[in-house]
Amino acid sequence: MSKELIRLSDCTMAFDQNVVLHNINLSINDQEFLTLLGPSGCGKTTMLRIIGGFQQPTSGDVYFDGVRINDVPPYKRTINTVFQKYALFTHLNVFENVAFGLKLQRPNGKKIDKEEINERVMEMLRVVSLKGFEKRSVSTLSGGQQQRVAIARALVNRPKVLLLDEPLGALDMRLRKDMQNELKRIQQMTGITFVYVTHDQEEALAMSDTVVVIEAGIIQQIGTPQHIYDEPQNAFVADFIGESNIVDGIMLSDNVVEIFGRKFQCIDSGFETNEPVDVVIRPEDIEIVPVENGMLTGTVINITFRGVLYDIIVDFAGYKWLIQTTALSPVGTRLGMRIQPEGIHIMKKSQFSGMFGDYSSYSVEYDEIGDAEHEVEIDPDAEDV
Repeated sequence: MSKELIRLSDCTMAFDQNVVLHNINLSINDQEFLTLLGPSGCGKTTMLRIIGGFQQPTSGDVYFDGVRINDVPPYKRTINTVFQKYALFTHLNVFENVAFGLKLQRPNGKKIDKEEINERVMEMLRVVSLKGFEKRSVSTLSGGQQQRVAIARALVNRPKVLLLDEPLGALDMRLRKDMQNELKRIQQMTGITFVYVTHDQEEALAMSDTVVVIEAGIIQQIGTPQHIYDEPQNAFVADFIGESNIVDGIMLSDNVVEIFGRKFQCIDSGFETNEPVDVVIRPEDIEIVPVENGMLTGTVINITFRGVLYDIIVDFAGYKWLIQTTALSPVGTRLGMRIQPEGIHIMKKSQFSGMFGDYSSYSVEYDEIGDAEHEVEIDPDAEDV
């Protein structure tokens, strides 16, 4: 089992009367890549600043390696931060930027000698794939290269934790993806704990060991990327982590849920009999079949080509479903939909119920080409699926 390195215990943060973090409890393990994920204003950067010592929580405690550090200033914590704005020194070259912090250190009251500084800087430049760039001016580097310099400058001090506050936000999409892979490689190579802040769910899923989903200053769910995607705890998480069709259902019994008045097999259990629930069905888990073979049927009202896949909006009795498929079904096509039991995920009702999951706003043409007047059409055998 991994060793706990950082713990936030009952941390609340308020600015005047505005509470931005509510009773946060979070453990971060040694050598873990943990991502704080949520929309703008949810409190994720405030959590990062509390860990780094830039802000003290209004109440609660912060522990580092078992020691309370609420009153320890940032420069005395073995924690470094990389911000979205890299704040490189334009009058210094790459080597001098990375070496800057080492030249200021006084371990045991003495300066670090030039030979050690040179060795550590060159080691970090190799880690971030910038060997040979040491004499370059940072103003001549690309955005991705500048980010690597900022990371090297942070890592050369050998922190136990690196905090990254949306560091890829200024990069284009291709470079962002390249840097996602690079950051994960660096984290695994160095064994340093990374705490990463982003609003981009694809980044969180691609890089993290653990994802912490935050909304309105409250942790909504903590888990591995796959667990959070496959088993979201509420409608907010299901909608924020990927695309989701979220419909009302009634849990009739273990492994049987009622949707649109008919029974569907699922793999969830442990709910009360006849308990109202939210039902999540991911777009990629819906199979398009001939109308006569469909559990549900509907009309295609919008198509968007996404490269490998098509996003298809299907109107079923007024509810707009999103289906992701490699097969093109033209607008106006009547089609059937089949959903396997493992493609149906059941969630308890929450304050987010009814807020997400219907793609009615996907296209401005819905009011004109919708299919709401059709009766619910379900194959008679759907009772047994």
